[in-house]
Amino acid sequence: MNILFVVPYPVGEAASQRFRVEQWLPLLEEQHIQYEVAPFWSLNAWNLLYKPGHRLQKGLGLLAGLWRRLLLLADLPRYDCIFLHREATPLGPPWFEWLAAKAFQKKIIYDFDDAIWLPSTSIEKSLVTKLKWRQKVTQICRWSHKVSCGNGFLQQFALQHNAASVLLPSVLDTAQRYAKSKVPKSGEPVVLGWIGSHSTLPYLQLIEPVLRRLEQAYAIKVVIVADKPPQLALQHMEFRRWQRETEVADLLQFDIGLMPLPDTAWAQGKCAFKALQYMALGIPAVVSGVGANTEVVQNGVTGYVCRTEQEWYGRLEELLRQPGLRAEMGEAGRAWVEAKYSLQAHRHTFLSLFS
Repeated sequence: MNILFVVPYPVGEAASQRFRVEQWLPLLEEQHIQYEVAPFWSLNAWNLLYKPGHRLQKGLGLLAGLWRRLLLLADLPRYDCIFLHREATPLGPPWFEWLAAKAFQKKIIYDFDDAIWLPSTSIEKSLVTKLKWRQKVTQICRWSHKVSCGNGFLQQFALQHNAASVLLPSVLDTAQRYAKSKVPKSGEPVVLGWIGSHSTLPYLQLIEPVLRRLEQAYAIKVVIVADKPPQLALQHMEFRRWQRETEVADLLQFDIGLMPLPDTAWAQGKCAFKALQYMALGIPAVVSGVGANTEVVQNGVTGYVCRTEQEWYGRLEELLRQPGLRAEMGEAGRAWVEAKYSLQAHRHTFLSLFS
């Protein structure tokens, strides 16, 4: 079998692609399955995409990506199937997907881990996001051999358009990259941490009042790992620029992991991945009671699920006061992820997509 992975981002640069596609590639090698990865954005264009200005370079990067997609059409006969993560092109109709499915008669495995048929709630608005052709998600689902969905909410949408829609949660390699576990500590300050990208940074404002109250009463530090600094009025905050090489080490500095979300349709499509990262490393997760968060986090066992500002404050206060509880929940979270959300637990689900 020879598989073509049609992906948006340069290899190693975006979390959704790293965990939905790239971490599975060694498994294909074990099975002696050949593959190639075809990103849309070059690394240079990707590094400029969300920075202000650089319009000419961004436009040229977009044109170069479209040209690569055109050239890729000539190679399609070599492949048995096409694994499409999110979209082949970042704007406009799904012309590449239509040609692959209809003209070249290729099996498409369509994968997504966000509610990408809906407008994003992010405050980041670029020219690319304004020109999205979001109705193409429905069309691609219909043309696909199978659809791989990151959570139950996404699967319910996909099942309306394709009966072969499979639930494949975003998972972690707990045997290697996430093999370490947090060493519990009882000293101060207690580190409350968050990891993410510019698109979800605004969600931290939902719990900013809680964090401000807590830092007045307790010895805490809030650590933010992201691709740009947060806009938060906190006295004891540290920003660490995300880097793949230091990602796990940065996470292991957290004593408590945070994942606030607004109660919106877009947020329902999120796959609780931050919470999974925390728990895989033995860190209790405190999350909003939205979407997959309520499935991934066992409330009171591996962390807490909060629906009000009062709950956020009370649950965080409990964990701040009780290092033993943090350790207990961290250990339970680690075991839960290994059993239910690890690469090893879902290897057969991934391989079945190509049957």
